[in-house]
Amino acid sequence: MTDAPINDTRKAELLSTVVEHIDIKSFDARPIVDAMAKMSFTSRDLGRATSIYNQMLADKDCTVVLVIAGSTSAGGCMDLYADLVRNNMVDVIVATGATIVDMDFFEGLGHKHYQALEVPDDDTLRSLYIDRIYDTYIDEEQLQDCDFTINKIANNLEPKAYSSRAFIREMGKYLVENGKKENSLVKLAYEHDVPIFCPAFVDSSAGFGLVKHQVDQMKAGKPYMTIDAIADFRELTDIKIQAGTTGLLMIGGGVPKNFIQDTVVCAEILGHEDVEVHKYAIQITVADVRDGACSSSTLQEAASWGKVNTGIEQMVFAEAGSVMPLLASDAYHRGHWKNRAKRAWGRIFG
Repeated sequence: MTDAPINDTRKAELLSTVVEHIDIKSFDARPIVDAMAKMSFTSRDLGRATSIYNQMLADKDCTVVLVIAGSTSAGGCMDLYADLVRNNMVDVIVATGATIVDMDFFEGLGHKHYQALEVPDDDTLRSLYIDRIYDTYIDEEQLQDCDFTINKIANNLEPKAYSSRAFIREMGKYLVENGKKENSLVKLAYEHDVPIFCPAFVDSSAGFGLVKHQVDQMKAGKPYMTIDAIADFRELTDIKIQAGTTGLLMIGGGVPKNFIQDTVVCAEILGHEDVEVHKYAIQITVADVRDGACSSSTLQEAASWGKVNTGIEQMVFAEAGSVMPLLASDAYHRGHWKNRAKRAWGRIFG
C-alpha cells in the first residue's frame, strides 16, 4: 500500500453506488428478441445467436460450454451466469482467472463492485487504493482479502499438482462453508458439479495468493502445491471426448476461446479420429477481425482448423453486457432447460 494515509471520506464517496447484477428471470426478453430477429445488422445476429443457444438446450445430446473473457461479471452479468448454472443451462465453464477469482469469488466473499459515477485522475484512484475497470471500481484492500483467502486455501491443501478445475472446486467448497453470497458462480458450480477451467489461472488475484504460498513454503523448507496447466487441457479434452456433441456460448475471446476450441484437435492427437467438431458455436465480441488476433477470429476461421461446424454458428459484434441479458432471458423463458438431463461433468474426476 502507499505510505500516505488514505482519505476515507473521498474513498467512500467514490465507492457509494454498488453495481446491481441483472436478473434474467425478472423480465421476458422473448418478444424483443423475436422482433430483433426480423431486423438487420447486429439485431438480426443476436436473434440468430439466441436461436442457436436454444437449439443447444433443446438438443438432448449437447453439452453446453460457457466461455467467458472480459469483465462482464464485474459489469453486472454475475447473477446471469450464476442462473445459467442453477438452471442447468450450461454444463462446463472455461473462463479467465479474473472472471472467476477477481470478480465472482471476490463477491462470494462479501465484497462488491461499484459504478464509477465520475472518473477522476487514475493517480488519485491509486492514492485511494481503488482499482478501475473502465467505469467500474474495485476496492483494492478488499481485493487483497481475496488474494489472502486464495493463499489460505492453498496452505490447507495437500502439496501436489492441481488442475485449475480441481483448485476452483476447493474455492467453491470454501464458499459453501464461509461465503457471504448465495448467487456465486464458483459456489453454484461446486454444488452442481459443473467444472470450471481457467487456462491462465494465475493471471488473476489467484496468482498473488499462490505465489505467496509457494514463497512461504520454500522459505520454510516445505513442499508446496502447484497448478498443472497440462492437466487442465487433458481434463477438458476428456470431457470433449466423452461428451460427443458440444455447443459453445462464448463471451469475448482470448485464451478461454482458443482453449475450448483446441480440445477437438487435442482429441485427434490422442487418437480419437472420430471426435466431433463443436456442433454449435456463438461468440459475442467487440474485437476487430482485421488484426488477426484470437479474440477476433471468426468462427468460420475456426472451421479451417477443424474446430467448429460452419453450419450452426453466429458471430455477434456487440458489447456482451448489452446483449447477454436478452439472450439469456429469452432462453430462460423458452424453458428448454427444464427437460435437459444434468451432465454433472465434475464427477468424472472423482
